[in-house]
Amino acid sequence: MQAGFAAWLFAVAVGTSALGGALGMASGIFIVPILVTFGGIDLHTAVAASIVSVIACSCGGAAPFLKNGLTNIRIALVLETATTLGALSGVLLTGILPVAFLYLLFTAVLLVSAWQMTIRRRDISGNGAAVARPGDWATILRLHASYPDRALGRNVAYHVQRLPAGMILMYGAGLISALLGIGSGVLKIPAMDTALRLPIKVSSATSNFMIGVTAAASGVAYFARGDIDVKIAGPVALGSVLGAFLGARLLMAISGDKLRLFFIVVLVVLSLQMLLAALGIHLERLI
Repeated sequence: MQAGFAAWLFAVAVGTSALGGALGMASGIFIVPILVTFGGIDLHTAVAASIVSVIACSCGGAAPFLKNGLTNIRIALVLETATTLGALSGVLLTGILPVAFLYLLFTAVLLVSAWQMTIRRRDISGNGAAVARPGDWATILRLHASYPDRALGRNVAYHVQRLPAGMILMYGAGLISALLGIGSGVLKIPAMDTALRLPIKVSSATSNFMIGVTAAASGVAYFARGDIDVKIAGPVALGSVLGAFLGARLLMAISGDKLRLFFIVVLVVLSLQMLLAALGIHLERLI
């Protein structure tokens, strides 16, 4: 492999992982189309490289997020059980539902999520005003916490709300992601934001931790099948670590309101892409 192509893979990984790390999403949703469309890489090889990228991205952002108290590991472990069950259900349903219907469903989910997050931007009461109820599951499991917000210059306390609703949405996120073969981070963050009422920075950091756990399990299967091309995955992994570190620094520096607006824009763009796919229009074929 030429050094120039390896450098291009490294640069792509840095950019996509920085974006994915800041948003708490799997970088694969960005990197796979780029590798296939502009790099001429086989889809299976690109997907396998994206799995490596997600693992590296999660590991690269884990240390800064944990050091700064943004990741809520208790919430991640509780929600991951629902996401995993949803993913297993999705595997069982694969091939039963029409692909066009799935793309339309995903488009609707993304648009509703964007709308809900837009409504949350107008909520000036703040999550910290919520009161923890002694008998609810979030209190029993000790999920309430706080985090230091550099943009605000103070600690922000938050109380987890509507945990059962959040578990249901996480199950749906795992189900849809398995059916479409995409990362569930794009659905996890709106679920944590709208149902659990978590601060957007905590949602992004916690999602970053969760996608790494899920991708690690998938990565073993890809490695066992021999789908991981070291010449492709190597530069991608190195670039992903650096990109994730930059993304983590960006997330900690940017205000929560700007981060939420950025995420809403990404949701709308992805929903349009999925709508075109449902209509049989694939952008990579037009380029």
